[in-house]
Amino acid sequence: DPMFSGISRENPRHDGDLSLVISRAKKANIDKIVITAGTPEESRQALSLARALGTDTFRSTVGVHPTRCNIFLENRDAVVEELRQICHDGMTDGTVCAMGELGLDYDREMFCPREVQKEGFLCQLTVAEEIGLPLFLHNRNTGMDLYDLLKENRERFTRGVVHSFDDSLELAERFMDLELYIGINGCSLKKEENLEVVKHIPMDKILLETDCPWCDIRQTHAGYKYVKTTFPTKKEKQFEAGCCVKNRNEPCHIIQVAEIVAGVKGVTVEELAKVCLKNSYEFYGQFERPA
Repeated sequence: DPMFSGISRENPRHDGDLSLVISRAKKANIDKIVITAGTPEESRQALSLARALGTDTFRSTVGVHPTRCNIFLENRDAVVEELRQICHDGMTDGTVCAMGELGLDYDREMFCPREVQKEGFLCQLTVAEEIGLPLFLHNRNTGMDLYDLLKENRERFTRGVVHSFDDSLELAERFMDLELYIGINGCSLKKEENLEVVKHIPMDKILLETDCPWCDIRQTHAGYKYVKTTFPTKKEKQFEAGCCVKNRNEPCHIIQVAEIVAGVKGVTVEELAKVCLKNSYEFYGQFERPA
């Protein structure tokens, strides 16, 4: 993301600090990092970046975000073929590990109407089905629509995670009935009702994530009371090498997600991390498991 190059809202704000972000992640015992994509071009860039940074740690996804599915109207077959080619390229060395970010988003239909989003989803599902990649899913305020699409097509994909989940326990249970994982990050932990949902999701169905640079955890969020680990942080305009940037999420902040989920569930961070790490390896499938 450009924010790790010091660019925010399309304007330069400070020096790029990606190497420092990665260093903080490694110091925080981050084992693997998945670079997600939302267009064919971003998918190529994510693949190139993962390879450049080192596939011992980095992997990438291939997909079109629901708000950008208008590209399928221009030339559906060409877009599908491009996604297919990127997947095949990235799977030659195991760098591409999932199809996504794909799904539905009804909060931002001003960018792409829901029927076009559904068509884009089904086009990508065709590629995932051919290749056998798990689905990294986006769901925002869609009622039962994404669930219905997934249920109708459940035999066409291997595994799935509904990432950045912030909906009801009922919907989470429906997704879990389809044997999907639930992705939890800062956006999943903002309100007390969010915490109540997370409390009832079994640990063996949770994937911890950051969705950085988005979905940072803030002091105003309900879950913040469980946060124990903090990092030196400066505002954009007061950037200092070695410090996190205020309101910019990073991989190292996944410890805060773990602390909140563990606190809500009344377990230790170590207990939660052991289960969720196992879940992540089982979902992505192509990583070598830690000893």
